[in-house]
Amino acid sequence: MRTRPLIWQIFSSYFLIIVLAVLIITGYTSRSIQQFFHAQIIADLQVRARVTGDRVLEKLIVNSPDLQPLCRELGPEINARITVVLPSGVVAADSEEDPTQMENHGDRPEIQQAIQDRAGSAVRFSHTMNKNMMYVALPLKNNSQMAGVVRVAFPLTRLQNALSMVYAKTITGGVITVILALLVSWYIARKLSRPLNEMKSGAERFAQGDFSQPVALPKTQEMSRLAQALNLMAAQMDDRIQTVVSQRNQQEAVLSSMVEGVIALDGEQRVISLNQAAARLIGVPFEQAQGQLLTEIIGNPSLKAFVLHSLETSAPMESEISVQGQETQILQAHGSVLRDAQGEEIGAVVVLNDITRLRRLEQVRRDFVANVSHELRTPITSIKGFVETLLDGAMDSPEDARRFLQIIAKQADRLNAILGDLLTLSRIEEEERKSLIQIEQGSLYDALTGAIQQCEGKAEEKNMHIVLECDPAIAVPMNASLIEQAVANLIDNAVKFSDSGKEVLVAGIQTNEETIIRVEDHGCGIPAEYLPRLFERFYRVDKARSRSMGGTGLGLSIVKHIAKAHGGHVTVESTVGHGSMFSIHLPK
Repeated sequence: MRTRPLIWQIFSSYFLIIVLAVLIITGYTSRSIQQFFHAQIIADLQVRARVTGDRVLEKLIVNSPDLQPLCRELGPEINARITVVLPSGVVAADSEEDPTQMENHGDRPEIQQAIQDRAGSAVRFSHTMNKNMMYVALPLKNNSQMAGVVRVAFPLTRLQNALSMVYAKTITGGVITVILALLVSWYIARKLSRPLNEMKSGAERFAQGDFSQPVALPKTQEMSRLAQALNLMAAQMDDRIQTVVSQRNQQEAVLSSMVEGVIALDGEQRVISLNQAAARLIGVPFEQAQGQLLTEIIGNPSLKAFVLHSLETSAPMESEISVQGQETQILQAHGSVLRDAQGEEIGAVVVLNDITRLRRLEQVRRDFVANVSHELRTPITSIKGFVETLLDGAMDSPEDARRFLQIIAKQADRLNAILGDLLTLSRIEEEERKSLIQIEQGSLYDALTGAIQQCEGKAEEKNMHIVLECDPAIAVPMNASLIEQAVANLIDNAVKFSDSGKEVLVAGIQTNEETIIRVEDHGCGIPAEYLPRLFERFYRVDKARSRSMGGTGLGLSIVKHIAKAHGGHVTVESTVGHGSMFSIHLPK
């Protein structure tokens, strides 16, 4: 619907009222003045008619021929036209016209009224005089007998001229009054609309969320109360908005800091809300997921079916879902009904928890139990078997007994090495957990030199040479004995899995961000599919070869935990047939 400004509505109303009032007043005044003048003229003409009638009646009774001359004589004296009419309507005399040439006046209204014995009057256009005339007629009686009628006529030209001047002045005064009234109306309308416009501007600011400037209070009581109500409403809205914003920020902070993914959907399968963790888990951009349909953001069939089932049922649900991507993820999904403040069902909420690492740890634990059981069972079985063989009589043969006892000693050493590595690994993990590892600034060159000295004997047996490249000035925060043990384990593996006569490179490199310790060999190399699990406990690429070389399967796991205890990590690069390069990255 089309609307108009308040100032124009007020002004147009005032304009209409004022114009109508002026028109009515002007019309009524003009009509009253006209009636007043007409009444005055009629009264004056009646006086003139009575004065004239007495003299005319004398001549009329005796039918004197002097009646016509008398009328012509009296007309200028009373400044009016005099006409004498018989009861039959025949004109007996006239002060300005020849009565014999005049038509019968019996049908004239004023004549008829006078014949009925009452004063008659009329205003009409006179064709004889060719102008508007006012007529007043009085009866002439002789001894109660109707002798005739005397009529006095007065031209209205002068009255109309006088009335025209009055009308002109009245209209001029009315126009001036209208103009002045309109100016006052415009001023009043502006005065009324200005505070309303200011309140409108204030309300628009409030609608846009700007509550910094309250609405000014007008001097008008009603508008002042309206402005106070607006300011009170704005203050309450500001408080409520601040409360809602604070609650929303708290909710968003909680949801964004949650590791679990949260997805809320309405009954039409449209996303109401989700956090960044959920967007990351389902693989969609966080900004684009809001308000989208379920089918547009979830591509995994199992997850989609779970969410749809959560929307259809009112009972809580739980399931594990596998999501394929660059890496397989295992999500634990919880679904329940989403209700509003009145308890009505409006959708569903799904909580996703990434339990991939937990499941992998469980698998690693199972593998560890199986591997450690296998690793311990093998030497124990061997020892038990050779002891039983000795008890069955082999001890009577010195040569067999000696050979069997050497095997038992070797297997016992193997058991001791496994248990020692397990204890070392457990001690490193415990000290890392309790922050008991002593970290001090030390020379990296000295630590690498100590590690090389531990492995030089095995290297010389295979005619191998260990090369050290490290600036003696490099100093890093570390536990020197643990770093030396980690590097020694890497050098030991490099010597074990390299052919005789090869060279092992040990290097210490310092950058702006970290310190890198590298052990590079030219051995057989490791296939790429084995690299992700290489640092797990008891994990072996070639189990038979590793055991034959005396390995426990815990060396690389110890290296990983030592690097982790220093806040760093370990990486490996390997090419089958060309060798491997292990790197320990320590934060600077």
